[in-house]
This record gives sequence, C-alpha cells and structure tokens, in this order.
Amino acid sequence: MKKGKKYSDSLKLIDRTKLYDPEEAVALVKQTAKAKFDETVEISVRLGVDPRHADQQVRGAVVLPHGTGKTVRVLVFAKGDKANEALAAGADFVGAEDMVAKIQGGWFGFDVCVATPDMMGLVGRLGRVLGPKGLMPNPKSGTVSMDVTRAINDIKAGKVEYRVDKTAIIHCPVGKASFDEVKLQENLRTLMEAILKAKPAAAKGTYIRSAVLSSTMGPGIKLNSLKF
Repeated sequence: MKKGKKYSDSLKLIDRTKLYDPEEAVALVKQTAKAKFDETVEISVRLGVDPRHADQQVRGAVVLPHGTGKTVRVLVFAKGDKANEALAAGADFVGAEDMVAKIQGGWFGFDVCVATPDMMGLVGRLGRVLGPKGLMPNPKSGTVSMDVTRAINDIKAGKVEYRVDKTAIIHCPVGKASFDEVKLQENLRTLMEAILKAKPAAAKGTYIRSAVLSSTMGPGIKLNSLKF
C-alpha cells in the first residue's frame, strides 16, 4: 500500500527500533500529526491476557483530567424525575420506549448511552444493535446508574471507556494533537494507571506486552511501558 507524503515525512522522525519514554512519545506524536484537522491521539495497549476467559477480561472507565477534546452526545434512558434530572444535567437526548423505537429504526445520533437500572429491561431489547457498537450501558463503566447527574458530568468531563478486544488489545483516545504536551502526558498516565489497576488476578506473565501511541493519520510510536 502506497503511503502519502505527509505520512512518509512523519515516519522519518521516528526510530522504529526504539522504545520511547512517554514524554518523548507525546512530543513526537504532536510533530507527526500533520493532517488538516485536529487529529485524535490514541494509545493501543497489547495485554498478556486471554480475553476468551471471563476472568481475564479487562474493562473499565476513567475520567481523563483534561478530557478528550471531543464533544460527546449523551443519550439517557430514564423516566419521571430521573428523566428531568438527566435533562437538567445536560443530557442531549432523554427518553424510554420512544428512544428504543428510534434506535430500532436506525438512528444513532449519540456517542454514549446511560440508563437507570429500572430501564435495563427495556434497553435489553437493543442488545443486538448497541452491543456490537460498544454502546450498551454497563454498570462497570458507570453508565447504568441512579445517579444520572454524576454519570453525565463524568462523560462530558472526558470519561473514556477501555475494553480489551478479542485480540487482547485496548484502543483508547487520550486527547487531541492540539493539546499541549503536559495535558497529553497527564491524560496518558491516568489511563495507563487505570489499565494497570484493572489487571485480572488470573493474568500470568507480563501484563503490558506493548504500547503504541499514534495520531489519527500518523505512524505508531512504540512506548517504553516500564515507565508506567
């Protein structure tokens, strides 16, 4: 596959044999983000777990201190007082059966879905469409909660969900290329600390096998994961 000139120029800045300290990697990822839009900075972490086993699943959520730089649209499934509370807290969409019907009709104009526990029977009907997109509310990530105000505030403040995929890799955003280096470093460290704390007891051997930082259109920069 032919690479573009900007990508090739960015590649020249990186030593492919080197494991970079987080501070160096963040400085480099900003240099290699050459697209005309504000690229997302993402980390991919390969873990020493077997995701086929339930006791080796790694999943959770963490609020990045400086947010993701993205405006997040929040849908809340709630009724009565909780629906009013969600609207007051800044939810973009609030509903119940009406929202289920809308999603079943093919609407996905939201980024995160929150539900009160009593609504999960209703939301469960959407498992087949929300599940594959990673949009199903989940107690582990704080998106099934009676405290809808806190759930919405956390999401709007920059809460990200991390989840190991079937290839044992976690992909997660840590900010935008326009962020200054200190903000990106702090977001990266916060996320990595959360992933380390989430290590399953059943995981054997090296937990963090490798970690790569990149921007949307830029090349990968290998991290020295021991620095976390």
